[in-house]
Amino acid sequence: MQEHGYTLYGAQISYFTGKVRAYLRWKDIPFEEIAADAAAFREVIVPRVGFPVIPVLITPDDDCLQDSTDIIDALEAHSPGPSVYPDTPLQRLAALLLETYGDEWLVIPAMHYRWHHNREWAMQSFGELSAPDAPPQRQKEIGARRAEPFAQAAVLLGAQPHMQAAVESSYEKLLAELDVHFGQHPFLFGGRPSIGDFGLIGPLYAHQYRDPKSGELMRRLAPNVVQWVERMQHPTPLAGQFLPDDAMPATLLPVLRRMFAEQLPVLADSARRVESWMAAHPGDPLPRAIGMHAFALEGREGERIVRPYSLWMLQRARDYYRSLDAADKARADRMLRTAGGERFIDFIDPPRLARAGLSVAPAR
Repeated sequence: MQEHGYTLYGAQISYFTGKVRAYLRWKDIPFEEIAADAAAFREVIVPRVGFPVIPVLITPDDDCLQDSTDIIDALEAHSPGPSVYPDTPLQRLAALLLETYGDEWLVIPAMHYRWHHNREWAMQSFGELSAPDAPPQRQKEIGARRAEPFAQAAVLLGAQPHMQAAVESSYEKLLAELDVHFGQHPFLFGGRPSIGDFGLIGPLYAHQYRDPKSGELMRRLAPNVVQWVERMQHPTPLAGQFLPDDAMPATLLPVLRRMFAEQLPVLADSARRVESWMAAHPGDPLPRAIGMHAFALEGREGERIVRPYSLWMLQRARDYYRSLDAADKARADRMLRTAGGERFIDFIDPPRLARAGLSVAPAR
């Protein structure tokens, strides 16, 4: 047993550590955060998980949890107090959709801005994290090596040179939409954060708020988003209520509309490709990527990797949607159609997926 409670291995520059850290703070769960330097990876993370990844949470019973969504769900099942999952159908469905959007789509602008506008700063930060006692020049050399796969991922995720203006245009429009919303509501669905807020905080804190040029852009264009980020970092634990009567803020509809227009076509094509891949490789676990496919953004077309994990995230929202009774489903359909989500209503699901390490696999 650990005397101090939970131990979070992560980093301030880490997308998904930001999601878990914000959750732990709001949920008022005692934890110690340990920077994931080279020693932490060598001595704890790789031996416990089997591969280098953060965040990793060690529980007081010495269990090891990995993957931000799995961590939050495990803690929700055992922690008292209010839930980050709304218990009404429209808010809960929208929260699950926005978690998928934050986790799996906003990675495109997050990685683009970091590696195409904040590259030198990011390499130094990676070096400081990995080798905190090394001199600055040595840290930068180490950081450049550690950062290279992430920098390459920015392009693989869709931020190709000819798509970068479209990525920035879409992101700046999203900031404007969120700024209007957070000018009227402290969180996505009222007075307390939902799982959707925690999905958005990963990219909007760790990359877009903290990275210097991205942070300057956010402060200039979206001061209400900045205030929301800061509320998420320093919350009043367990406080606040979701909007009554399952109210869906009109200010969130443009954000959902953007998700449905940009991300859902990619998810639909991913589902078709995953089903074909699984038919050709029966019983095999899906790899992290299965080739490339086209995507459209702001009137431009690019290519990005097909990521089966995104479908596992969407599966959570699809499961909830299918669980609704007839009356609640009719209400959800009205909301979805209002936000341009007809493709979600008619979405053709691939075979069921289960998470396994860094990949997903057919559920058995």
